[in-house]
Amino acid sequence: MAHDSTHRNRLAAETSPYLLQHAGNPVDWYPWGEEAFARARAEDRPILLSVGYSACHWCHVMAHESFENEATAALMNQWFVNIKVDREERPDVDAVYMSAVQALTGQGGWPMTVFMTPDAQPFYAGTYYPPEDGYGRPGFRRLLAGIHTAWERDRANVLESAGKITGHLRQGAKRTPAQSGRIPATAAAEAVQAFRDAFDPAWGGFGGAPKFPSPGNLEFLLAHHARTAGGDGGDPSALDMVLHTLRQMASGGMYDHLGGGFARYSVDERWLIPHFEKMLYDNAQLVRVYLHAWQLTRDSFYERVVRETLAYLQREMLEPGGGFYSAQDADSEGIEGKYFVWRVEEVEAALGSDAAMFMDWFDVTGHGNFVDPHHPEFGSRNVLSTPAPVAEVAARYGLTEAAFEARIAELKAKLLAVRERRARPGLDDKVLTSWNGLALAAFAEAARVLDDAGYRAIAERNAAFVRQALWRDGRLLHTWKGGVARIEGMVEDYAYYGLGLVELYRLTGDLSHLDWARELLEVIIAEFRDPEAGGFFETAATAEQLLVRQKPLFDAATPAGNAAAGLLAGWLGRYYGRRDWEALAEESEAQVAEMLLAAPTGFGTAWQIGELSLAPRWELAIVGADDGRAPYERIAAARYVPWLVLASAGDGAGLPLLEGRDSGSGAVAYFCEDMVCGLPATTPAMLAEELTRRLPPPA
Repeated sequence: MAHDSTHRNRLAAETSPYLLQHAGNPVDWYPWGEEAFARARAEDRPILLSVGYSACHWCHVMAHESFENEATAALMNQWFVNIKVDREERPDVDAVYMSAVQALTGQGGWPMTVFMTPDAQPFYAGTYYPPEDGYGRPGFRRLLAGIHTAWERDRANVLESAGKITGHLRQGAKRTPAQSGRIPATAAAEAVQAFRDAFDPAWGGFGGAPKFPSPGNLEFLLAHHARTAGGDGGDPSALDMVLHTLRQMASGGMYDHLGGGFARYSVDERWLIPHFEKMLYDNAQLVRVYLHAWQLTRDSFYERVVRETLAYLQREMLEPGGGFYSAQDADSEGIEGKYFVWRVEEVEAALGSDAAMFMDWFDVTGHGNFVDPHHPEFGSRNVLSTPAPVAEVAARYGLTEAAFEARIAELKAKLLAVRERRARPGLDDKVLTSWNGLALAAFAEAARVLDDAGYRAIAERNAAFVRQALWRDGRLLHTWKGGVARIEGMVEDYAYYGLGLVELYRLTGDLSHLDWARELLEVIIAEFRDPEAGGFFETAATAEQLLVRQKPLFDAATPAGNAAAGLLAGWLGRYYGRRDWEALAEESEAQVAEMLLAAPTGFGTAWQIGELSLAPRWELAIVGADDGRAPYERIAAARYVPWLVLASAGDGAGLPLLEGRDSGSGAVAYFCEDMVCGLPATTPAMLAEELTRRLPPPA
């Protein structure tokens, strides 16, 4: 995005890449803070709050059309105090005002545009506004004039509206949960039926366009399948829906076939044309879903997607110190998707005589499948996808599937090298603790399941980085960039990072990781728990008091903070023998009990808590020297058992499950049910036999 280097507003002192994108605007932007509110009160002006994020395509469009426009900026500066917020940096602020947008318009999205009183009460809100009337919306300059006129001439009605909206938001935040802590055991099967009703049997996923990956829902369906597969109530459809969705997503254009990783979502029902931005949270979560699919099927397709996506995160999203960056933009050189799409002649120039086979496999044609609607002059290009079966295309070239795939891998590497010479999409290089927790879990679990020392090194380095850079005096900070950490951690920071540390403990057997996760849970209980109605608030009791203190109840692209905190409490309750912590997991699920079946697709993480509570209470303690434990750990890692408490250690100390467990001279494994253990397995084969007796074997 072009900036006027001669004009710098107050955002120039910020660390957020999104705010810095607006530091050269002629708009007199303030960051969120008391300075802006004090000026609004002193000058009796309304506040214009604009919320977005760096990889948001429509945020860039509105910035270019309106915030970089001198005439529009002059009106904003004359009539309003203007505040710009990065929703990723302040998800708490975003959540409060997104509730207002949804209440007023019935929908939400970014950029978010909110007009509010000097005491932060919203009275008018929407999302993207074009510069002139269009898209069924008023032009932005006309809207500014209308709001200004209402503020000057009809103040009483404006303030009455602000009061009503604020009252509505506060009432919504006070919603009391169901009294019973337990969801009926039959509810999970009803939820699966609801997913089945919404399932697209042709293309996978749920509902129509646009389609989002929704990893939390996919994880619930896998866990439900695993729990019910061994009994009469086994439901193969839960697994089938996930596997079909995963295969179609990774065959479509939403998956980056050259560089690995997934775009944010698909604009069509076929997963073909993506919204091209790539987010850390999507890729971290999807790695684990594909990894679990591989555990259940042993199909190399899923393993390849895991490894390619982790390679993408390592190559393009890993900060030198060990943290992960947040996002990559959809646009490069101002054009959506330009970095990722291809013309026939570009492929031919790069691959020569091999281009025909490559284009056949990736469905590259002269007429293409993608045009940027804002830049039709750029012409039609091809988003790569693989709609045909491997065997069918390989046969056309007289190759075995293995030989064909090896050849395609070579050609992909060649074309990727060409692509990397293009102007790259913008990188949001802030490090968010919450999303790093998701990435930590992905690398740690992949390291354990795939027995990969490289992934383990990345996971351990990430934990060391976050502890050094974002952990201060027993509290987490939310964001870090260029050596500066700031903004008090929110419940998602503690919950996601705690869950990542649980995965790191399962990988390493290093109890310090689990103990840190316990410290994070203790902060959650002290600072975020609602002592009256139960559940968890988004912000700490000691944090800045916003208009409303909300509980994050719905899964969005990331797990609901309330449910993620409950999941962490549930796991640590199992590890440390704390039934009171397990009760907090049930309490967090009870917060949404009334809504779970009314809107099941909004609560994948809460459904996972339910699956954990319904599943067998199994534990596996592996005790002995590192090299002796490794074969037992590989046996455990081969199976998808999402309810298994896995503790592996050099000696029997530090956890109730490990107390008194003796390995003798080598290594042994104790299989336990609700902490009651049988005789130890003294060979890996004995452990494999024990697990096979209780579980369907890996396919």
